[in-house]
Amino acid sequence: MAVTSAPAKSVPPIVLRGQLTLRTIRGRNGPFTVGRLVTPNAVFAVKDPELEQYPEGKYDGEFLIRYIFPKSYPVGDGMRFEIRASLDGMTLYGIDKLSRDEARSFTVPDVDPLDEELEVQPAATPAKPAKASKPAKPAPVQASADPLIDTTPFGVDAAPPATAAAAGSTEEDDAALFGILWPLGESVKLDSTIDRRTLRTQIVRLGKLGYEVDFKTQEWSRKAELQPA
Repeated sequence: MAVTSAPAKSVPPIVLRGQLTLRTIRGRNGPFTVGRLVTPNAVFAVKDPELEQYPEGKYDGEFLIRYIFPKSYPVGDGMRFEIRASLDGMTLYGIDKLSRDEARSFTVPDVDPLDEELEVQPAATPAKPAKASKPAKPAPVQASADPLIDTTPFGVDAAPPATAAAAGSTEEDDAALFGILWPLGESVKLDSTIDRRTLRTQIVRLGKLGYEVDFKTQEWSRKAELQPA
């Protein structure tokens, strides 16, 4: 189980200029985003839900750091330690593509932030087993694979998880998925404070509905249709 210290809140929040590098890793829950913030003062790991919306790349900007805390978690037969920053906002100015070497610098197995959040949630009270007249059929055996290692070749996008792709396939499903944001307008700003799994499903669905994110405004806008020549 991961060991971490309680976050120490910065008073007031710190504003730093720097470069945020984002990398998409494929895990058992589907793609997830990890970030590395390089500033003149220090280098931080960043795994805020807000970052799930943005494509891989290097973003220059100003970052409002809410708090900084140490984090450790098991990796293979050892432990990995990092200093993590939680953001309270950011202003992004530009984006550059990752080089192959920069992408490979993130290939160390990393923990999906969704799994970290599930670890701290209280365990549900187990229900009493119901009597059955015959044994239940065993679940199908899945192929064994390390869910934390990204095996996708650099430059190749993996297909989104089947559960996320199927969600929001009808208007009723979309209304339930987006809640107060439904019906969607020409531009949409997602609420990154909702649970991370729902946020990821919203992101996948917006892409299927023809929206794309503008990292500068941090909003999703409907793609302009090509006009006939």
